[in-house]
Amino acid sequence: MSERVRIALTVNGTPREGEVEPRAHLCDFLRHSLHLTGTHMGCEHGVCGACTVLLDGESVRSCLTLAVQARGRAVTTIEGVALPDGTLHPIQEALSAHHGLQCGYCTPGVVMTLIELQRDLDGGPADEASVRRALAGNLCRCTGYQGMVDAALSVLNAAPRAAAQ
Repeated sequence: MSERVRIALTVNGTPREGEVEPRAHLCDFLRHSLHLTGTHMGCEHGVCGACTVLLDGESVRSCLTLAVQARGRAVTTIEGVALPDGTLHPIQEALSAHHGLQCGYCTPGVVMTLIELQRDLDGGPADEASVRRALAGNLCRCTGYQGMVDAALSVLNAAPRAAAQ
């Protein structure tokens, strides 16, 4: 039997702990130990993007990242992007409005990728080419991508909302 390692990390803003085998992948830890099943396992080779999460704000393939590599770090999964009251993230809302999702299997990875892009742009404009470049690592068999691109552009190029008065 393999030795288990205790890890402590922050997941979706909440401190979490667990024991893992040193070879356990982050995706398996999230799904099986923490019961956060929104992160999907697709190819298990880092190609499809379904398992994408943010690790300290940077997208990673959780099927290739060992759980021990997340020790002491912050992980954001799809479960952590909506507001506590259930209000969806604007990217999630836009994907629905622009028909940028169908079966939903790739959707968590797409959302995490677009959130990272939004952060990287820091309010700057996005064009179709930059969105397509960002999404190049997310495979989808259903949508044809145009709805995803339209959704992303609608959020990334939206004027900032006026502060509530």
